[in-house]
Amino acid sequence: MRLSRFPLATTKETPADAEIISHRLMLRAGLIRKLGAGLYTWMPLGLRVLRKVEQIVRDEMNRAGALELLMPSVQPAELWQESGRWDVMGAEMLRIKDRHKNDFCYGPTHEEVITHHVRQDIRSYKQLPINYYQIQTKFRDERRPRFGVMRAREFLMKDAYSFHMDAEGLAAEYQNMRAAYTRIFSRIGADFRAVKADSGNIGGAASEEFHILAGAGEDLLAVSTEGDYAANVEAAETHPSGRPLPAPTAALETVSTPGQKTCEQVSRFLNVPLTGKVKLLVVKAADGGLIGIALRGDHELNEIKAAKHPRIASPFEMAKIEDVQAAFGCEVGYLGPVNCPIPVIADFAAAEIADFVCGANQNDAHLRGANWGRDCALPETADLRMIVEGDPSPDGRGTIKLLRGIEGGHIFQLGQKYTQAMGLSVLDEKGEAITPQMGCYGIGVSRMAAAVIEQSHDANGIIWPDAIAPFRVIVTPIGTDKSPAAKEAAEQLYQQLIDAGVEALLDDRGLRPGPMFADADLIGIPHRIVIGDKGLANQQFEYKHRRADKAEMIPATLDAVLAKLA
Repeated sequence: MRLSRFPLATTKETPADAEIISHRLMLRAGLIRKLGAGLYTWMPLGLRVLRKVEQIVRDEMNRAGALELLMPSVQPAELWQESGRWDVMGAEMLRIKDRHKNDFCYGPTHEEVITHHVRQDIRSYKQLPINYYQIQTKFRDERRPRFGVMRAREFLMKDAYSFHMDAEGLAAEYQNMRAAYTRIFSRIGADFRAVKADSGNIGGAASEEFHILAGAGEDLLAVSTEGDYAANVEAAETHPSGRPLPAPTAALETVSTPGQKTCEQVSRFLNVPLTGKVKLLVVKAADGGLIGIALRGDHELNEIKAAKHPRIASPFEMAKIEDVQAAFGCEVGYLGPVNCPIPVIADFAAAEIADFVCGANQNDAHLRGANWGRDCALPETADLRMIVEGDPSPDGRGTIKLLRGIEGGHIFQLGQKYTQAMGLSVLDEKGEAITPQMGCYGIGVSRMAAAVIEQSHDANGIIWPDAIAPFRVIVTPIGTDKSPAAKEAAEQLYQQLIDAGVEALLDDRGLRPGPMFADADLIGIPHRIVIGDKGLANQQFEYKHRRADKAEMIPATLDAVLAKLA
């Protein structure tokens, strides 16, 4: 492609509304243009990247045996009502009506649609297993779209859905998709980790996320320093230490703590570490009443874990302040497990400390020297907190370190959540009707481009991996207005590269070297060839890889250039 015929619209200015590096660079490099909040047009340069990602995804899905189809983006409400998700999805779902006042949505995902199609076409065990996928536009009405295409309202996604006769078949396909995803992320050239995840409103018993590691990642990942354990912090489990509960050494005493309501305030006031304090949170119980959650003072509640506990209401909900005050007779900042009027579940870590400080269940007072089993009943225990850096790794190997990641893919074992709700059944070998198991596998195709930029850039611009770069090499002739030789050599090399099947870009705009090189770096072309009279006099081209600090001279031949591209 000749740049004189290509609409390259780069800019030096950083857009005011661009908060993260990928958003800034995608706008500056002319990859995308904003149409509205969370809505972006992919310009020709950006679309080349998008199509590269899409093709890698398609290659590996086909290789894994999945079958491509294309489902409508607008979906009838009755399918979502069948599955029970029409009201659950909330404001993120864009609901619309047609001229007949029938309800539809712009699909945020396609579990319902594919289940509907399969129940029409699949009748027998002989037709299973099967895995369908599509690469298609989705829409989710984000409350606050931001970060460019990273959290846009409209985005391109690959979603796949598999159906199986039993859980063993689903587990096997899950591993097949996991392997396919590993190949996809590896081919794209990303530094990534697969981590255990929560299934969210998609549902299912097991799921993993594929994260591209980057400092701007919205997700926090818990990774073992020595083992293979990796999980989103929302799904990372903690375990009891196994040590016996220490014996009490202090007497229980009530201390005045006027106005000291938070753990931090109390710790400073009494000069005790946060690790020696137990805080009590009050939440809605599954039976409609109230239940207390005891946490160590330095730990945070994991609401996702709490919502899965059989005694705690799901969806998770904190108790209303007025209900708490009515039950305890004091303000929220002074609650504790001693003489507690409601049942208490303690996180493992909170249940393992002795002589702790806690609220006295009366205003402006706390207890010091409190102990489980002596001053209050030994509590029921559970994993209810967020994992923190330095915790023992759940796999028993090393400790936990926290990394930032950008979710690029998510795979789920859905089980029978949708097939059962929507009445999908097939006949087994005995002619009996069974409900198939289902899997779901998604990749954010458009998000992937931004995530790679977050991981791969420098002060000068984007650094694309070869596999998804819009062009692999850029030929930049110098002084073509005065040097016919440089112009001819550049034209010849460019044509030779095209003939060799290399995606080459020729900067024939007649610019000075500085602006040419700045544009090449900004848009992230991996390889650059500079052709000028000085090099040609020695039968040499100047070659520079986008990641290299310095250029080098190579023979002025196609073979020498191709060797650098290999």
